[in-house]
Amino acid sequence: MSAIRPAAVVVLAAGEGTRMKSATPKVLHELCGRTLVGHVLAAARELEPENLVVVVGHAREQVTAHLGATDPGVRTAVQAEQNGTGHAVRMALEELGTVDGTVVVVCGDTPLLRGETLRALAANHSADGNAVTVLTAEVPDATGYGRIVRDGASGAVTAIVEHKDASDSQRAIREINSGVFAFDGQLLADALGKVRTDNSQGEEYLTDVLGILREAGHRVGASVAGDHREIAGINNRVQLSEARRILNDRLLTEAMLAGVTVIDPATTWIDVDVTFGQDAIVHPGTQLHGTTHIGEGAEVGPNTRLTDTTVEAGARVDNTVAVSSHIGPGASVGPFAYLRPGTRLGAKGKIGTYVETKNATIGEGTKVPHLSYVGDATIGDYTNIGAASVFVNYDGKDKHHTTVGSHCRTGSDNMFVAPVTVGDGSYTAAGSVITKDVPPGSLAVARGQQRNIEGWVARKRPGSAAAKAAETASRQGESEN
Repeated sequence: MSAIRPAAVVVLAAGEGTRMKSATPKVLHELCGRTLVGHVLAAARELEPENLVVVVGHAREQVTAHLGATDPGVRTAVQAEQNGTGHAVRMALEELGTVDGTVVVVCGDTPLLRGETLRALAANHSADGNAVTVLTAEVPDATGYGRIVRDGASGAVTAIVEHKDASDSQRAIREINSGVFAFDGQLLADALGKVRTDNSQGEEYLTDVLGILREAGHRVGASVAGDHREIAGINNRVQLSEARRILNDRLLTEAMLAGVTVIDPATTWIDVDVTFGQDAIVHPGTQLHGTTHIGEGAEVGPNTRLTDTTVEAGARVDNTVAVSSHIGPGASVGPFAYLRPGTRLGAKGKIGTYVETKNATIGEGTKVPHLSYVGDATIGDYTNIGAASVFVNYDGKDKHHTTVGSHCRTGSDNMFVAPVTVGDGSYTAAGSVITKDVPPGSLAVARGQQRNIEGWVARKRPGSAAAKAAETASRQGESEN
């Protein structure tokens, strides 16, 4: 099918969406890492239109700001009062000026619509020489939808009949109107000027253009979507959840067909910009968000949430939360680790159980095995950080940096009070509070001398279980001696 580049794509996104019951405009609700309108824009961009304009109305400042951040090339047209779909398209054409060529109109709340379906619509519109082509779909239950009535001989669309106005034979039709159209731009502009408002809502309906063009002798055609779920609009949070499930299943199917093992698709959730290397494995209960990438042969999950995080080839991430982090090839993370933004773990490194990191570069082969916090730090290669270590980076006002060199061995229960540097090949004793730089190859000991006060429990806690146990132990010791 040859590529047909439309003169314009118009996205209708002016409605309030009251059934969402939300302070957030309907088209800005998200699923799988994009807003509803963001999904529609992505599909529209696959057509490579000469112009892409979004009609905004309700909460237009918020919607326009989102569009500017998402797709700076998008133009906006304002529908100050929501006077119907025909009026919305008229506002778009006023923004665009004279349009010579195909104009595709789509709804901003149809996140499942594919670019390939829009390409087929534009191609069929051009090939058939239609004045307007409506995207349709055959659905299992057409109750409530406008039916597509076709000419039996030519297959041309003769009418779109609303359910309440349909005869019994028309209600048996399963082909429905999607609200997505391809128009001849000049004919559309002319017909919009003839749309009347003598209806129960007093609005300008875009569907009236089809009748106007047909009465003028122009051909009205249809292009059938391959999957009726693509045209589903989102009007409430139940439908949003249903669409999220459908889109997630679509994304996981694509990943699995490309060579990714997803153990349990029902409990695995990914965003549209997540990517995988071949033979990656995703365990149950895993969520992959943003621009996360799982490298070749890497294994993530179960019960893991990664956002904007890279997991390189052969790494293993288990029961972990990570945000804006980089996990090197062959590295190991978790279980129960928290990698905050700026964490970079080198090849074959380890961030273990109950470890939290932030703005930390941890070198190749270096291990932070358990019960530690590493913040604002650089750790060299092949170093081991003892259990229960804390990089004390905050003085109550400013953050400070700690550097630990390569091939170091730090003791358990260490405090590194930044700014401080531990040189290459150094050791630190367990229980030390490191406040001064440690020269390379040194042993740092920074702890108070132990003092035992004998008989303290008997004097201060007489009659307690501890006092009784101590007394028994003392007697046993005396008898053994």
